[in-house]
Amino acid sequence: QLQLVESGGGLVQQGGSLRLSCAASGFSLDRYAIGWVRQAPGKEREEVLCIRRSGISTNYADSVKGRFTISRDNAKNMVFLQMNNLKPDDTAIYYCAGAPGCDYEYQYWGQGTQVTVSS
Repeated sequence: QLQLVESGGGLVQQGGSLRLSCAASGFSLDRYAIGWVRQAPGKEREEVLCIRRSGISTNYADSVKGRFTISRDNAKNMVFLQMNNLKPDDTAIYYCAGAPGCDYEYQYWGQGTQVTVSS
């Protein structure tokens, strides 16, 4: 079973940057598409970005276009979310999740990492 562990969250000022990491174990990560999904307090879960096995990514959230980038390093079994020019509205718990493809329902989830952006 694919196991995912996120890291890299924290407190950052508006305009700052963070790089989230998602480490996989149990299976080789190159068998899965990996997405980043976030959930802010009192809001529904929102899919942000997904990267396919091929390395091609899809952005699902207009609010992060031009600021967030997803990448993967299959050799290290890791996926990354680079977040630049952070805004208070980006405050949320960020989860990485795995699926056979970006158009599939996510089957595997990490425990999440908190990102807090202060104004």
